[in-house]
Amino acid sequence: MKASAGPAGELPDPFALNDGRRVSSPADWRARRQQLANAVLPVEYGGMPPPPSGTTGELLHRHTPKQLGPDAVRYQYRIVDDDHPAVHFRLDLYLPRQKNVVPFPVILTGDGCYRFADDAIPAVFERDFALAVFSRVEIVPDIYNSDRDQGLYRAYPGRTFGALAAWAWGFHRCVDVLTTLDCIDNEKIAVTGHSRGGKTALLAGATDERIALTAPNGSGAGGAPIWRWHAEAAECMAGMRTSIPYWFGPELWQYADREAEMPFDQHFLTALVAPRRLLFTEGLADVWANPSGTRQTYDATREVYRFLGVADRIGIHYRPGPHSHGPSDWSALLDFMDRQFRGIASERDFGRNPYPDMPRAFSWHAPPT
Repeated sequence: MKASAGPAGELPDPFALNDGRRVSSPADWRARRQQLANAVLPVEYGGMPPPPSGTTGELLHRHTPKQLGPDAVRYQYRIVDDDHPAVHFRLDLYLPRQKNVVPFPVILTGDGCYRFADDAIPAVFERDFALAVFSRVEIVPDIYNSDRDQGLYRAYPGRTFGALAAWAWGFHRCVDVLTTLDCIDNEKIAVTGHSRGGKTALLAGATDERIALTAPNGSGAGGAPIWRWHAEAAECMAGMRTSIPYWFGPELWQYADREAEMPFDQHFLTALVAPRRLLFTEGLADVWANPSGTRQTYDATREVYRFLGVADRIGIHYRPGPHSHGPSDWSALLDFMDRQFRGIASERDFGRNPYPDMPRAFSWHAPPT
């Protein structure tokens, strides 16, 4: 393993308030949470696009997709930014039609530009959950050196937010609409995504407290794993500065090859999810996505959950295999949702550490409970 901060390095302390004091009670956490957001979001993601004064969900179509059989119905919506009507995109909501569990918990993903979500529909329905899918690239394109005079960029000229922040904004607009639907349980909205979609889902969950459960899968650098700790073959900041700088904010690149000097790391972002539910899913052979770095983030973030008295609301799941979002990842998410939303026990260990000899990349200690 390579640890940019050295094997005995430290992560910035999430419990250290800006005035030098340390968080001493859960009541202090609210102020510290805002400080964490102020540290991470402007620098790493270029800030977040502002929410509109209103969001419209226009129902376009309702039908039963033949490939899903008679037990499913799909609703297609056009999601419109009321302040900038030229900014709109489609949301597909899949419901198990012949079920008596309305309102449904729902999983929302922006990976409509992939096929992963469609393949998961039968498993989602088997657990009596709904699935909502949109394509994040309808909001802003995922193309290097693309013109910023399009999509959400055009609505907010001069802003520095990157594509990840724009795509996360799309999650939030979907939540605007989902929370108006009688068929959806507003208290049980989960978000997930794979790879760059996992980075997006994590950012969306960290910045919208209406999202009850956040589950990034194989999200890689700028997602779940800390920047300071990665294998030599993993995705890293210097490479991303060259290949995909438009995902992030322009201020991030000052730390390329200087990650140890960052005043924050990804455990600040993941701590924003607390005390809501958080699940990391990773492939052990997915070295590019830095699954060992995600373990460091999990260990650090779990201290925040422990301090807030909700250590059972955070989990991590490893499977054999490479970079993908397959049945094992979805099964882990569905088990976690059953446990968190319905109190259904499972034999799955959501804290197992496949890296028992990995030194901790941090040395701070949480305050006493």
